[in-house]
Amino acid sequence: MPDEPPRPEPEDAPDVVLLCSPTRDGAGMQVLRAREGHLEAGEVRPIREGQPLIAGELVTLTPRAASPAICDVKVHCRAPSTASSSGPIVGEHKGPALVNSPEYRDHWDGIFAKRGPTAPN
Repeated sequence: MPDEPPRPEPEDAPDVVLLCSPTRDGAGMQVLRAREGHLEAGEVRPIREGQPLIAGELVTLTPRAASPAICDVKVHCRAPSTASSSGPIVGEHKGPALVNSPEYRDHWDGIFAKRGPTAPN
């Protein structure tokens, strides 16, 4: 339609967040984020010194003057799990966490092998 305003291209589209409600623990906010033509639900939390950035992105939210619940987003860095990289994260593997050492796995049979019948005490 000729009277429709042109849609912004994904690289020109604004990255904005709508602040919704506090998280259950009260430490963050639930948000709706519009970026690159997609709408995402998530939450934002303050960063704490000494705590790793486990997932997501480190962002700055700048409230808009006309509506403080709508914030412009500036991304500072992405966590390794969401960053685009050419290969897997060091130490990443499929399956459950490896919580034992190679030495433990090598000596498993010596520790837990079935032994023959023992004489009664």
